[in-house]
Amino acid sequence: MSTDPLHLTLSRRHFLGAGLLAGALVALPPSTVSASAAGTDVILTATGIRVVASVGGRIAVHDGAGTLLMAGSRFQTKDTVHGILTSTGGTPSLVTVGGEQVIQMDYVMPATSGGAAVSATIRVQTAQMHIEWTVSGTTTLNPAGFMFSRSISAPVAADEYVPTSEWVRDGAGGIPYEVPTGVVYRSSWASGHGLLLLDSSRKAWTTASWVHAPGRQVDATTAVTRASLILTDARPVSGAAIGRGDGIGIELSTDRPYNVWDSAGDVTATVTVTNAHAADEIFSLEWWARDDLGAIVASGTGSLTVPSLSSSDATLTIPLQAEGMVLLEANATTASDSAFARTTLAALAPHSYAAGSDSMFGIANYPWLLHAGEQATLDLWQKVGIQWVRIAYDSGPGLPPASYDARGMDHNLELQPDMTATDAALVTWAGSSTATAVAAGATWFEVGNELNRPFNTGDAAPAYVERVLKPVHAARAAQGATFKIMNNGLAGMDRPWTEAFHAAGGWDLVDGIAFHPGRGNFTPDFIPDGDGGGWSTGATGTYWNFLGGLRQMKTLMAEYGEKEIWLTEAYACTRPNAWWNDTYRHAAENVLLSLALAKAEGVRAVCWYQFFDSYTISPMGADPEDTEYHFGLVNRDLGPKPSLLAYATAARALDQAEFIRWVHLDDGSTHGLHFSTPDGPLTVLWNRADGYLLNTAGTRTDWRFPAPEMWEDGWATKTDVLLPADGGVTEVDSFGRSRQLAASNGQVQLTLDGAPRIYRGLLLDGIDAGPVATSGAVSVQAKRADGRAALVVTVQGAADRDMDVRIATTFGSERIERLAPGEIQTRTFVAEALTIPAGTATIRTHALGSGQPETHTIDYDAFDARPIG
Repeated sequence: MSTDPLHLTLSRRHFLGAGLLAGALVALPPSTVSASAAGTDVILTATGIRVVASVGGRIAVHDGAGTLLMAGSRFQTKDTVHGILTSTGGTPSLVTVGGEQVIQMDYVMPATSGGAAVSATIRVQTAQMHIEWTVSGTTTLNPAGFMFSRSISAPVAADEYVPTSEWVRDGAGGIPYEVPTGVVYRSSWASGHGLLLLDSSRKAWTTASWVHAPGRQVDATTAVTRASLILTDARPVSGAAIGRGDGIGIELSTDRPYNVWDSAGDVTATVTVTNAHAADEIFSLEWWARDDLGAIVASGTGSLTVPSLSSSDATLTIPLQAEGMVLLEANATTASDSAFARTTLAALAPHSYAAGSDSMFGIANYPWLLHAGEQATLDLWQKVGIQWVRIAYDSGPGLPPASYDARGMDHNLELQPDMTATDAALVTWAGSSTATAVAAGATWFEVGNELNRPFNTGDAAPAYVERVLKPVHAARAAQGATFKIMNNGLAGMDRPWTEAFHAAGGWDLVDGIAFHPGRGNFTPDFIPDGDGGGWSTGATGTYWNFLGGLRQMKTLMAEYGEKEIWLTEAYACTRPNAWWNDTYRHAAENVLLSLALAKAEGVRAVCWYQFFDSYTISPMGADPEDTEYHFGLVNRDLGPKPSLLAYATAARALDQAEFIRWVHLDDGSTHGLHFSTPDGPLTVLWNRADGYLLNTAGTRTDWRFPAPEMWEDGWATKTDVLLPADGGVTEVDSFGRSRQLAASNGQVQLTLDGAPRIYRGLLLDGIDAGPVATSGAVSVQAKRADGRAALVVTVQGAADRDMDVRIATTFGSERIERLAPGEIQTRTFVAEALTIPAGTATIRTHALGSGQPETHTIDYDAFDARPIG
C-alpha cells in the first residue's frame, strides 16, 4: 500500500501522555497505603493490591489475597547510536515524593549504554498500581522503542488488546472523528481481571514477556513512559476512562457482528455511559439515527443515572430499512462535561453468488482482526461477495487455507523477499517460499509487494528479476509446483519499471501482472495526460490514478503479450477531513465505479485493500493522521462503512457479467459501461459535468477539507437524460438502494451526476422492434434483422379462398401468388442501415374468384435500432 506523507496536526480533548499521571490516581476510592521493607524487598500495600520490589529489578504485583498476578524485572531502551539496551539488574528503595511513600527502582544498565540511566517510580492506591519510568543521560534516545518485561501468572485466557479512543469534532469543520486515548491490555485470572493502561502500544511488539511502552521526550536528554494497572472486572473502555479520570466515557455497541443484519426491522443498540467522577451523576442523554439519504429515522432524549466510578447502559431502538445505512450518534452531558460516540448499522440481505473461482472479487491481505470471530467474519466476507483471499498459508497471519477451502473460497500467497539479502539467501528464500505456496494450495504466488521504489524510474526491476523472480521460477520447476506466478504488486502503475522488467526478461517468467493502481482525489475514471512514465509521483501526484494506470498496463500488454491482470490492492481511503482522500459518500461511489471499470477492462481479480479500518500494528486503534487506519470496508469499531455496501452492490451486480461496450452520450459528459448478465442487460452510468477532481470546494491552503456527512451530496450538477426503455427501469445507487423508474412512450428520464448508478431495463443496444401497424389481415412492423433495420410485412389468407398478394415498400417489392386459406406468411425487406424513416407500405390482396382486389395503405413510424452511446 502506498501512503502519502501529508501530516495532520489535530486538536484533541486531552493530549496523550498527560492523562495517566495526572488522573490515574485520583479516580478510585481512597485507601490507606502502607509501605515496608523486608530484607532486600520493598513493599507497598493498598486495598486490593500489594506490590513487592526486589533486588535485581523484579516488580511483582499481588492481589489483596496475596496471589501473584504478574511480575517483571527488566526495562529495555532504544537508542539511535547504542541500539537496544536491556537492564541487567536493579535496586529498590522506599522514598517520599510529595508526602507520599513510593518505591523507586534504580536499574543497572549495560556499560555500552552511553551513560543512559533508568529509574522507575511506583505508586499504589485502591486496586491500582501506577509506574513511571524515566530514561536520561543521553541525547540519542528513541523513546518509540521502550519496553518493559511482564509475565502473567496463571492466566485463564490470553491478554486482550483494546485500543481506546474518543470522538471529537473538528474545529475547522467537517465530520467528527476518533482520536486515540491509549491502549488497554486486559488480563484474566481465576479471581478476576486486570487492565494495564498505557498511552500507546503496538500489539505486534508485545509478547507474553514484554510490553511495548513507547515514551515521550521530556527534554533533550530525558524521556518517560508510564503504565497503570487497575484490578477490575469493568469493560476495558469503561475501566480505562475511570483509570484515566476522563470524566465521561461513552460507547455504542450492538449484539450483532459487524452491526449488519439480514433484513429490515427494528434493531437495538446499547449506549454505555461511564462516570469517572467521584460522585454519582445524572447524565442527559440525547441520540439520533440518520440514514444515508439524510432522513432522521429515530431519535430520543432522556436521563441516565450513573454511580460514581461506574457505568450504566441504555437501550436504543432503531428501525433499519432493507437497503442503505444508518449512522447513530449518542451524546451524554452533565453541567460541566460532555462526550459523544458514533457507530453505523445496516441491513444486507443474503445473496447467492454463482461465479465461483471465476469471480473477480477478492480481499487484500487476510483477516488479521477476528474480534467478531472467524465464522462471523467469513460469513460477512461471503455475504458481500469476497471469493479470493490474497494471503493464506499455514502458520501465517490470519486464517489457514483450510478455513477458506471449507467454504469454497480461493486463496493465493504473497511473501516479501529481503532485497538486502545475499544472492544465496534469496535462492534459499525462493525454495522455502515455493514450498510454502505448495503446502498452502495457493493458486497464485505473488512474489513480493511494492518493490518498485523509487517510482517511475525502473531502477529496481533488473535486480528483482535476476535475484528474486528467476530463483522462484526455477524453484517452481524443481519442485514440480503448479501454482501460477505474478510479479510483486507494484505501487501504482509504474510504466518505467514494467518496461525495465520486460527488458530484463521478467515478462516471460510470470503468468500474471499485479499492480496497485492507487488513487487520490481523482474519480476512478480519470486518465492523466501523457505517458505514464511522466506522471508526477509525489504524495499528491497524478501517478496515483485508477483507470489511467490500467490503460497504461494494457497498452504495454498489447506489445509484450497478454497476461492476467491482478489488482492485488485497490482502495478508497477515508481519512477524515483531508482533500486527498475520499469522503464516506465518495468512497462508496468510487468503490462501485472502480470495480465496474476493472470488470470492463478485463481485470482478472481485484483484491480490495482492505477489510478493516485501523492497522495490523494497532487492531481497532484510531489515528486520524495516518492513512493506513482508514482503508477498510468496515470502521474501527467494526460497524459497516458505505464502502462495504458499495462492494456488495458491485459484486452482486457483476457476479457473472460480461462487458459489452462503453457508452458515451452525445452531451459529451455522460459515460457508462454496458454489460450482459444472466438477468439481462445492465448499465452503469454517470456524468462528469462537475469534472474528475474531488473535494475542490473552498480555498485550499493545506491538507484540510471539511468533509461532508455521508448523506450530503457533493455533486452540484444534475443532468437529465432520456433513454429508451421497455417498461420499468430499476436504478441502484452505491449504497445498494434501489428504486423503480417508469417509462413513458418507450423512454425513461434519468437524472445523472458524478455518482455511478446501476440500471436495468434500458434498451441501450437499440430497440429490436417498432410498433405494429395493422389494416385488416395485414400488418407492418420495423425490426432489427441481421444487424440492420428491416420492414416485416405479415399477411393472413382469406377464410375460404386462395389469395394473391402484392407488397410494395421503399425497400423493395414482392408477390405472393397463392396464399392458402388461413395461411400466414411474412416478407422481410432489409434496409441498408439500422434506421428506417417513417413511411408507407402498400399491400394489395385479391381473394381469387371473389371480385375486386383490396388495397391496404399502411403508415409506419420511424425506426432506429442503433445502440445508444
